[in-house]
Amino acid sequence: MLLNFSTLGSWKWFLIVVTTLTCAFLLLPILFIAALSFGSSQWLIFPPPSWTLDWYGALFADPRWLEAAWTSFRIALIVTVLSVAIGLVASFGLVRGSFLGRNTMRALFMTPMILPVVVLAVALYAFFLKIGLAGTTTGFVIAHLLVALPFSILVLTGALEGFDKSIEDAAVLCGASPLKAKMLVTLPCISHGLFSAAIFSFLTSWDEVVLAIFMASPTLQTLPVKIWATLRQDLTPVIAAASTLLILITLILMLLAAALKKGLKA
Repeated sequence: MLLNFSTLGSWKWFLIVVTTLTCAFLLLPILFIAALSFGSSQWLIFPPPSWTLDWYGALFADPRWLEAAWTSFRIALIVTVLSVAIGLVASFGLVRGSFLGRNTMRALFMTPMILPVVVLAVALYAFFLKIGLAGTTTGFVIAHLLVALPFSILVLTGALEGFDKSIEDAAVLCGASPLKAKMLVTLPCISHGLFSAAIFSFLTSWDEVVLAIFMASPTLQTLPVKIWATLRQDLTPVIAAASTLLILITLILMLLAAALKKGLKA
């Protein structure tokens, strides 16, 4: 008989306690930041003496914060489109291709996931300084694409490997061209992989701070860089408000991904 939660006896209470403590360890810092963003004190003090929405008003009234948020969104959107498009083509080659060094190439695509981000940031910054891309939107997109692309390839190769290629072959036998079969049969069947790759790519770019610090300029900053720069100057609750919005957007996207996954299972 397989072991399940109902047959664990007293051990299930141990698992409940450990799970609860782990969730608290992960969630309490987020909840503290959210609470601080509603505090009436002009400093980051917990617990807040009273509650207010003034800091969100100050956040949305400051064009510098809005510009940073728009920059983050614009760059993340571009990175998402490029990451999914390039990752899809690369995944078809890695899954369906038959060439020397295919496994080595797959491992190389995963290198940015294991390489320390600060090492990658320093190398890119030195290179971009020489070619004039430091502090530009193009430089931001290339830098973020390097760390987002492995997630797309990882997700899309898994989706393609789980897809029954005979369905696509049947469409070709029925008269569809290979490209049309891929567009009308394969892509809809791996839509969950495409959506997951898009979510991971967007969040990777949206939350990235180390690369963004090296790529930023006085006139071009993403929201995480703006938060970091403001932290070095003062500790007003506006930072907590900006951080809460950053977390909220991330949470919404993760919930959308979970809802899509649940819908596909249903």
